[in-house]
Amino acid sequence: MFCSIDGTGMEDSHLTGGVSDEGRLIADTLLVRQYLDRAVRPDAPDARERAKYRDAIKDLLERRNAAIVAHYYVDADLQELAEETGGFVGDSLEMARFGRDCDADMLIVAGVRFMGETAKILSPGKTVLMPTLEATCSLDLACPADEFSRFCDAHPDHTVVVYANTSAAVKARADWVVTSSIAVDLVDHLAAGGEKILWAPDRHLGAYIERVTGAEMLLWDAACIVHEEFKARGLQDLVQVYPEAAVLAHPESPVGVLELADFVGSTTQIIRAARELPNRQFIVATDQGIFHKLQKETSGKEFIVAPTAGNGAECRSCASCPWMGLNSLQDLHDTLNHGDNEVHVDIELARQAMIPLRRMLEFAVDFRS
Repeated sequence: MFCSIDGTGMEDSHLTGGVSDEGRLIADTLLVRQYLDRAVRPDAPDARERAKYRDAIKDLLERRNAAIVAHYYVDADLQELAEETGGFVGDSLEMARFGRDCDADMLIVAGVRFMGETAKILSPGKTVLMPTLEATCSLDLACPADEFSRFCDAHPDHTVVVYANTSAAVKARADWVVTSSIAVDLVDHLAAGGEKILWAPDRHLGAYIERVTGAEMLLWDAACIVHEEFKARGLQDLVQVYPEAAVLAHPESPVGVLELADFVGSTTQIIRAARELPNRQFIVATDQGIFHKLQKETSGKEFIVAPTAGNGAECRSCASCPWMGLNSLQDLHDTLNHGDNEVHVDIELARQAMIPLRRMLEFAVDFRS
């Protein structure tokens, strides 16, 4: 799956269309299995154990002046604990902002590796820990920094915009970093100034941005293993079963799914849409971890997971990120208790990555105001 470009810069397996769908599915499946085979996921604790861990974690957070910063996709226990203790639950942009601005000495990032790296880059004076360092992301894995850098070098007339779901090294090579909540607005802003865009890594999100903005974009060829599982044909069938339901989709989903959606947006935007739309039923095409927040933020509404390519052993993700699932109460407790799983980012790399990250945060503030 990973092939470097040749001297002309015209051939690369990560350029859209360079790999067959079947080949990509096989490669993605292997990626998941290789990582999860070596990552030990603790058995789910019972109610008494969960209460014990929660009490111990609350005590440790207070003693260490630490805050939990959690993503919508992690286990509901972690989301609840973060909010109960003055931490934060949100999308990657909101997580980055909260971690930078809060007065904690230590951040516990419950999510995936790139989120921990971003927190460390934006808060170099804070200790950043994660429940597990094995929690990565298929988009991060599918965009190796050396190959991506050569791709950028082959297209020097393009402005490099990368998704937050990338390594610190890839961010350091970019002109801009974006999250799904501001990607369309940022690319629209750049295109209005006549800039050509080189986008990485999610091809579905990139294609969606291209359609919406009309921008000229070169797309890296990678996909989220969760969102790529959603299938338009199955969604069409489900809509027939729930004709009154609104379809909410994350833009990392394939185009056929997005074309059937009543609303397309980031995780935070999906939650807001579910709260504001009059529908009582919603079919949701994103990670099932968001259902906890959806149900908490709405009253009397029903949420149905969008259909994926398979079930059980036949499914690569079944609408649930396997790496997000590696975060657990037990690991969070052990990490906080022993100071394990600290995130480190090379100082010079962090300095370079800070430039596009700061641009992202400043653009988000300007756009919102």
